[in-house]
Amino acid sequence: MSIKTLSSREVYRNPWLRVREDAIERSNGTQGIYGVVDKDPCCIVIPLEGDHLYLVEQFRYTVQRRCKEFPQGGWEMAGVNPEELARGELREETGFSARRMVYLGELQVAYGIMNQKQYVYLASGLEGGTRAPDPEEHDLELHRVSVAEFEQMLLDNTIIDMCTVAAWGLYRLWLSRQSVTQS
Repeated sequence: MSIKTLSSREVYRNPWLRVREDAIERSNGTQGIYGVVDKDPCCIVIPLEGDHLYLVEQFRYTVQRRCKEFPQGGWEMAGVNPEELARGELREETGFSARRMVYLGELQVAYGIMNQKQYVYLASGLEGGTRAPDPEEHDLELHRVSVAEFEQMLLDNTIIDMCTVAAWGLYRLWLSRQSVTQS
């Protein structure tokens, strides 16, 4: 390990995250501090129906704009079953249940400052139902877009969420491997 933790103290907590400040010593002997955001695991779901995707749009306070992205979120608990979480977030934000859920991988959201892992799932065989958004998601809108429209949104910065972009990259790699193994 190239950085040793000398001490740690929690400096802030709310229902969604904890912030701590660690006194550290680097491998070269210099000391410093490191701020860490502790967040429980989350998921992101790619809802795919034929050649169309579903995106959610909501106001994101930190960037002061409405943003389109794949359904995603967490339950603020450490020991969550990733697929159960993905199914729950999909239902909560879109109202859909999925007959098929494929695990695509695991990402670290922003490991320069945060230790949150994100599970990536592909949802297909979508069946409608009733949405149950959190209070923070009161303004959430659901959009159905073609894959071509979605990819154009990535290129023209309509979609700026890095988790959505990364999930799509994992999906495209997974899809290319499926084609090779089925040949």
